[in-house]
Amino acid sequence: MSSVSFALILAGVLLNAAAQLFLKAGTNAVGHFEFHADNIIPIGLKLAFQPFIMGGLACYVISVVVWIMALSRVPVSIAYPMLSIGYVINAFIAWQWFGEALAAQKLLGIGFIVIGVFLVARS
Repeated sequence: MSSVSFALILAGVLLNAAAQLFLKAGTNAVGHFEFHADNIIPIGLKLAFQPFIMGGLACYVISVVVWIMALSRVPVSIAYPMLSIGYVINAFIAWQWFGEALAAQKLLGIGFIVIGVFLVARS
């Protein structure tokens, strides 16, 4: 895999991970909600204009463009497993920023993901 291909894959993964983190920060800012017929418009507008939600959606849009560029250079059987790097990144950042649990079992699973991505990348 060329350095450009790897950079595109990594950028796509990081943008996708950032999108998830922004969306989580946005929902934290909005608070718990449920959609009902009487609140779908106010809640929808609150979500639509929440800055973190907008940032997350922007990251998704950019990540799709970057991901398409990556897929034009790398077989999908190699590129797609790389998306799991996003889980590793998000687990640690969610632990740091949002105080989410990072127990031993989760760390073991993350270790397996890292080994798997390494093996796929070397193939």
